[in-house]
Amino acid sequence: MLNRFVIPAVVLAASMFSLPARAQNAPRTPFPAPDPNAPPVAQNQEKHVDGWYKEVPLPPKDQKSAPAPRHDLSGIWEPAAGWRAGVQQYGAIEYPSDNKPEHQLPFTPLGEKTWKSHKPGFGTTEVPIALNNDPFDICDPIGFPRIELFNLRAIQILQTEKQVLIFYQNDRTFRSIWTDGRGFPPEDISEPRWYGYSIGKWEDDTTFVVETTGLDERTWIDNAGRPHTSDLRVEERFHRVNHDILELTLTIIDPKMYTKPWNALNKFPLRLQPADFDLREMICSPSEQAEFDTQVSRPAIANSKKN
Repeated sequence: MLNRFVIPAVVLAASMFSLPARAQNAPRTPFPAPDPNAPPVAQNQEKHVDGWYKEVPLPPKDQKSAPAPRHDLSGIWEPAAGWRAGVQQYGAIEYPSDNKPEHQLPFTPLGEKTWKSHKPGFGTTEVPIALNNDPFDICDPIGFPRIELFNLRAIQILQTEKQVLIFYQNDRTFRSIWTDGRGFPPEDISEPRWYGYSIGKWEDDTTFVVETTGLDERTWIDNAGRPHTSDLRVEERFHRVNHDILELTLTIIDPKMYTKPWNALNKFPLRLQPADFDLREMICSPSEQAEFDTQVSRPAIANSKKN
C-alpha cells in the first residue's frame, strides 16, 4: 500500500491541499525512513534509491564520457540535474505558470478561454482542492505529452527493428514509436488516443526525431492545465550528446490554441543509469483515489460550502 494517503491532520484541514502533489510524492519512502529532525539537504545530496531500494550512486564529478553510439537511445535514463528535476509541478520547465512575461504562452483567444476553464492545483490559475478539475486526479491516463511534462522521472528506452519503446516510471506506462517508414493512419478512420500515434526517424547518427498526432483532447499538456485540441502535433528531438547524456527537446504545435509553436522542453538533459536500475512504481489507483476523496476531497468540499 502506497503511503500517499497518510496525511497529517493539518493538511486535511487545509482546503488548498493540491491533488497533483500526491503524484509527485507517490513512490514509497526509502528504507530506512528519513530522520524528520535531520537538517534539509539538496536533492542531489539525498540518498537516491531505485525501485528495488538499491542506492543509485552519483556520477563522478570528473567523469569523462565516451562518444555517443550511432543510432542508439537504448538504456535507462533519469534527469541529469537530479532525480526530481523533471517534476515540473508549475507546468512545462521552459514555460512555468508564474506570471513572468518571458513565460507567457502565445495563446489564441480560444486557447486562453480553454486554459481559464481548466482548474489546476498549481500555477497562476491554481484553485482549492474543492474546485480542481484535473483529469489526472480522477485517474484518467496522464496522456502525452504530459507524461514528459509532469513528473518526468526515470524512463527506459528499448529499440527493435521496427519501433522504439519508451517505458515511463510515472503512471507505469509506455509508448510505441514506429520506425518502419509508415505514415500516420487516415484521420477519417483513426480515433484519438491518450498517447497518440507516433512515428520516428533518425535525422543523423545521434538525433532521433519523433512526431505524434491523434491525441485525445481530454488530456492536459502539463500540470498547469495548458490545453490542446485534437489537431495538436508534438515534435520530440532526442539528441545523444555522448554515451552518458541524452537531451530531449519537445515542441508544441496546435494553431487552434497557440499562435506559434513553443518549446516545452529545450535540450532537457537525461543521464544514463546502470543497467540494473529498477524503475519505481507510480500509479494512479482508483481505490486509493476513493480513499483520498473520503479523507481529503469531501471534507474540503464540505468546508468550502460552510465558508
